[in-house]
Amino acid sequence: MRGADLYPLALILILGAAFTKSAQFPFHFWLPNAMEAPTPVSAFLHSATMVQAGVYLLARMTPMLGETVAWTTVLTVFGSVTLLWGGIAALRQTDMKQMLAQSTIASLGLLVLLIGVGSEAAISGMVVYFVAHALYKAGFFMLVGAIDHGTGTRDITALGGLRTKMPLTFIAALLAALAMVGLPLTVGYLAKEEMYIALANPDWRPIVLLLVAITGNALLAGVGLAIAIKPFFGPLLPTPKHPHEGAPGLVVGPLVLGALGVGMALATDWFGHTVLVPTASAILHAEVESHLTLVPDFTGLIPFLSALTWALGALVFFQLVSMRSAIRRLTQQLPNADRAFDGLMFGLISFAGAITRFFHHGRLERYLQMVFVALALAMVLPLALNHGYDVLLPFSEWIAHPLLPTMMAYEWIVLGMAVLGLVALLVARNRLSSILALGIQGTSIALIFLLFGAPDLAFTQFMVEILSVVILALVMTRLNLRERDNRPFEDIFRDGFIALVCGVGVALMLMVILTGTLDTRLSDFFTATSLPVAHGRNIVNVILVDYRGLDTLGEISVVMAAGIAILALIRSRSKGRS
Repeated sequence: MRGADLYPLALILILGAAFTKSAQFPFHFWLPNAMEAPTPVSAFLHSATMVQAGVYLLARMTPMLGETVAWTTVLTVFGSVTLLWGGIAALRQTDMKQMLAQSTIASLGLLVLLIGVGSEAAISGMVVYFVAHALYKAGFFMLVGAIDHGTGTRDITALGGLRTKMPLTFIAALLAALAMVGLPLTVGYLAKEEMYIALANPDWRPIVLLLVAITGNALLAGVGLAIAIKPFFGPLLPTPKHPHEGAPGLVVGPLVLGALGVGMALATDWFGHTVLVPTASAILHAEVESHLTLVPDFTGLIPFLSALTWALGALVFFQLVSMRSAIRRLTQQLPNADRAFDGLMFGLISFAGAITRFFHHGRLERYLQMVFVALALAMVLPLALNHGYDVLLPFSEWIAHPLLPTMMAYEWIVLGMAVLGLVALLVARNRLSSILALGIQGTSIALIFLLFGAPDLAFTQFMVEILSVVILALVMTRLNLRERDNRPFEDIFRDGFIALVCGVGVALMLMVILTGTLDTRLSDFFTATSLPVAHGRNIVNVILVDYRGLDTLGEISVVMAAGIAILALIRSRSKGRS
């Protein structure tokens, strides 16, 4: 796949799908706006299911698309930007649900970054963090819902002192925050250790990604500490509702998820061999070993990187108010994605309205012109592109040396009828004459079909002509048939030119087909299988009934619809007279 010619196109399409699904920059703006649902629904959709589907797709496509410069560069760059953008945007919010939504964007960016690195340690860190994020983010969403239910607000600046009023919710918040900060004895700690192991490399690129990961994790840690501490400590603030613990159903979910985040980490060996090894091995298409441990190795650099992350996270927490004000002042000067999206949607709606007004104006004449222009282009353009000027050779030779075929007298009569009908149509002085001349033209074509061995086409053409003349006559009875439609010369010239192009296109197409080599494979198949397979000696009937059964059914349906339309016209005319 990596060496295929279509690899760039496949990469662009798959990355486009995954980035929009998992809210990667610059397609991140939809996720915070999708938080209108109740918090339990947000917990389900925005923690580990819907938004992480794009991350899952990228992970499973790694064996086919990964290990290329384009793959690594795009995923690490966009993942890094998304991580930092989401983390900074989360600090700007005061609605705890929006804080979690923006931090989800950051977490998704971190996952994409690790997939872009693509090493065994990076994929292992991605898998563990995938699980950790699902547990602590779902728990956070649920407990924010419990706080909203118990106090009537989700504004973090309007909450305080709830630990005595909502003790179970406070415990759930602490468990979720432990994992989000990445403290020991949690799955979040194991994930952070694995990703730092993957990025601890003396080369400049891993060093840059390591700094991005530390900064992003510190921002996420500050958000987690803010949601777990600010609403529950300090003085009890007045809220729209009297603070109270919710029903057991509101708190049991966050408590269970928080306990799982700790319990899975304590069962390190089970988690590594049951979850990490098969998942990472499936992603890399290679056997992966688990080296997860809760015991830090102080001889290496990783514990100190974790300590640096915690210190920066604490700094973000204590400076949250000032950082929020600074970020808001800064973002006021930047383009707003929501306003840009709204402008794009309004522009799209206006453009759609203009297109609708242009094409659906209610004028039948314009509709017919568009149909025949499309027909002319469909015939002439392929001929010109595929054959060029060679398509005109048979036509020019016929003009230079007109050879009239030897025909029987009745064949000349039918041809004369066709020419007579055409002339009569062009010189008709009123609408009734035009209808009759059009019927002569169609009848002549049906007779040509009949003379050259196509009775089924002739029968269909006769039916169409009869129905067309009857329908036109019934419609025209509401008009003055003795009048002639006075049309400007430019309308006559335009419509005549379109008709001429369509006629020349049909003629050229027939000449190209007749001068080509006849492929008889299909007719040979019908001849060979008509009797033994379809049990019919008349090959035409077998084709219509068996091989083209649905097509024939469609033709019958058209005739039936036309008959129903005629009946409706006759009945409406009778009612009008009565």
